[in-house]
Parts: sequence; structure tokens; C-alpha cells
Amino acid sequence: MISFFSAINWSDIFKASMVLFAVIDIIGSIPMIIKLKENSGDLHPMRAALVSLAIMIGFLIVGENILKLFGVGVSSFAVAGSLILFAMSLEMILGVRLFRDEATGKVASVVPLAFPIIAGAGTMTSIISLRAEYHEINISIAILINIILVYVVLRLTKKIEHLLGEGGIAILKKVFGIILLAIAVKLFSTNVKELFT
Repeated sequence: MISFFSAINWSDIFKASMVLFAVIDIIGSIPMIIKLKENSGDLHPMRAALVSLAIMIGFLIVGENILKLFGVGVSSFAVAGSLILFAMSLEMILGVRLFRDEATGKVASVVPLAFPIIAGAGTMTSIISLRAEYHEINISIAILINIILVYVVLRLTKKIEHLLGEGGIAILKKVFGIILLAIAVKLFSTNVKELFT
């Protein structure tokens, strides 16, 4: 129990939380969430949050083992992940579409809200990449913090949209795009050395 608490590092939790917050980009997804609400009636914030939490924690626990089955190391995945994050940041900064969204399912709170909007490929890539730098407990707490934020945003989507306006949401996307770009460069430079040692 002592070693469990000694592994908690609030600085690492903050850094990991900011990475996941930038990747999930729940604020930037508000227009998409509003559209989903209009198309499917009502969304269930708690269901979407719990499914997203299960996907993220599950991937944190078994994601590395899945990689080992394919003979891929964490550093290799982190480098590949940094390239995906780089592409995602370009989408946010330049307003271009590099990734095509999959068709929605009947249960919009799970598909596509929980997956792939919240716990999508970028989020999973980030979780594996974060494992190369931070302890699992710190990443788990960062995931939980982000899921709480996701739940709050889903509950207050319309109010947030009215408060920020289209211009405010667009500015947030640009700002978090730049943060995500810097994170991608750091992940690449930190882990690419491991591939040649």
C-alpha cells in the first residue's frame, strides 16, 4: 500500500492529464456532440463516460501485452503514436480532415461517442506512449480526471456551446492543436533514440 501511494506523482498526473485532455479534445468535440444529439435524440453522459473509462483502463492494462504478441515494443509504438498525434494536431491547427469518421451505430452514447470520439485511436496511442514515461497509477488517475471532465462537458454541452460560441470553440481547437503538436515532437524525440540503441 505504501509503495502504491509513493508511486503517485502529481506533476506526472498533471502532464498526463494535459496530454489526454488535448487528445480527447472534448471541448472541440462539442459541435459533433450537438449533432449526435440532434440525430439520435438524447445521449447518456454516464454511459458514454463509463464505457470510455473501461476502454482506456483496459488498454492501459493489456495494451502492452497485445503489442508483445505482435513483437512491437513500447518505444516503437510511442514513435508511431507521435506521428498520429502529429497528424491530429495538423487537423486541429489547419482545419483539414486527415481521418475519416466511421458510420454511427444505433447506440450513439457508445458508438461513436465513447468510441471512437472519446476513447479512439489517438487516445489509445497516447496511453501506450504515456506508459513509456509515467507510472501506471499516475496515468490511471489522469484517465479518471479526464473522464470526469468528459462527463461534466457532456452534461453541460449546450450551455458550454452558448458560452464559448463558434469563435471560442475554434480558438480552443487551435490552442490545443499547438499543444498536441509540441507533445508529438517530444514523444518522437524521446523514444526514437531507443530504436537505435
